[in-house]
Amino acid sequence: MKKILSKEDIQHRCRQIPELLYPRHCPFCDGLLKDDEPYLCRSCAKKIKFISGPVCMKCGRPLDSDTAEYCDSCRRKEHRYIQGFAPFIYRGMAQASIMKFKYGERAEYARFYAEAILRYGRRKIRDWDIGAVIPVPVHPLRYCARGYNQAQVLAEELAGKLGVPELGYLVRRVRNTKPQKGLTPSGRRKNLHGAFRVDEGVTFPENVLLVDDIYTTGTTIDELASVVADHGAKNIWFVCVTIAPGMT
Repeated sequence: MKKILSKEDIQHRCRQIPELLYPRHCPFCDGLLKDDEPYLCRSCAKKIKFISGPVCMKCGRPLDSDTAEYCDSCRRKEHRYIQGFAPFIYRGMAQASIMKFKYGERAEYARFYAEAILRYGRRKIRDWDIGAVIPVPVHPLRYCARGYNQAQVLAEELAGKLGVPELGYLVRRVRNTKPQKGLTPSGRRKNLHGAFRVDEGVTFPENVLLVDDIYTTGTTIDELASVVADHGAKNIWFVCVTIAPGMT
């Protein structure tokens, strides 16, 4: 006698179909996740840790001193954003994970990254009262090469969890800039100057959250913040997945 499936059984089986076609991977070891491992495998969950201890009050970078308020980079220059943070240091497992996310067709990692950002900085984000989320845009040539904008995928996950719109489609990257790695601070600023554009008539909400995968000196976030501020945003914050240690 055939068993008659309940509505709950049918819904459960339907939810399993996407995972059979596109199995979920651990964002750190890239191993297949089990049903009871929603974000990380058990092994990596024991190893990976959030940033802890004193951090820069501006960018959230770890500090060596309990008495310092800002990192060397934030002491030396003014930023266009109010404040920001990242839950992980850009090194080791987190660095390898970001490289797969960015270049290895692992857009699925964004689901974990968004959850990690919200768990790490939930109180701050709540106090910021975000009205919209805007990812750092990539140039169309890089988008075609990668197949997606990793910052946008992350921003979509965050926007969904926060219940606010993701407005990345309103900002374009009009210059295919060189990679920022290896450039001097002045070279970074020159490289990104005029790289982003917003059409005339576009107005952003007052409180905006910028999103990227890696924070180094803040030049990219500053340039995007300047453009967004020119179109109505008054209070601008940022979040990233990782932040580089000791940048100058």
